[in-house]
Amino acid sequence: MATRKMPTIEFGVAKFVLPGQDESGDHHLVHSSQRGVLIAAIDGIGHGTEAADAARMATSFLQSALDEPILSLVEQCHEKLRSTRGVVLSIASIDPKYSTLTWLGVGNVQGVLLRADAKEGNAQEVLLLRAGVLGRQLPPLQAAVLPIEQGDTLFFATDGIRNDFAESLSSRENPQRAADRILKEYGAGNDDALVLVSRLPGIHR
Repeated sequence: MATRKMPTIEFGVAKFVLPGQDESGDHHLVHSSQRGVLIAAIDGIGHGTEAADAARMATSFLQSALDEPILSLVEQCHEKLRSTRGVVLSIASIDPKYSTLTWLGVGNVQGVLLRADAKEGNAQEVLLLRAGVLGRQLPPLQAAVLPIEQGDTLFFATDGIRNDFAESLSSRENPQRAADRILKEYGAGNDDALVLVSRLPGIHR
C-alpha cells in the first residue's frame, strides 16, 4: 500500500494590530497532515491580551486534533474555550484525495472560495455564517461540502476587513500579495484585522 503524501499549499497572511494593543486577537492556522489540510481564521472576542489568549488556545487545540471531523473539531473547541472570552472563526478542511472542501463559520469571519476556472457555475462561493461564539454560545452546526480544483483560492477575513473586499478578488494574484492588498485597501482601521489567502492543492494521486 502506497504511503499517502502530505499535501502542499501556498498561502499568504496579513495582519493589523489595533493601535494601543500589544498583540492581535486575530490568529490563523494552515496545517497539512496525511489526511489533508486544515485552514482557519480565528478572532478572539474583544481586543488585547485576553482576546489573543482565547485565539491562541483555539489555534493550539485545532492543531492538536487535526484528524477529527470538522463538526466534532468545532464542538470540542467550543468546550475547551469555556473559561475564555471566546472566539469566532471560519474553518475549512481540504481533502485532496477526493478534491473536496468542507467548511463552516461561527460568527463573522468572512469566507470566500474563488474558482480558478469559472466557465461553468459561480465564480465565487460564499461561506454561510452562523451567529454564535465558541466558548459561549454554539449555534447548530452544519458544514457545507464543495468540490474544488487545483488553483481555486480560499479567502478568510476577520471583521476588521470591510465586507466588499470580495469584489476585488482574482485567482491569478499571488496569495501573499492578495492578503497584503486586501488589508491595505479594505482594512477598517478600528479593529484587529487578519486576511488569510490559500491557493488550494489539486487531487492527490
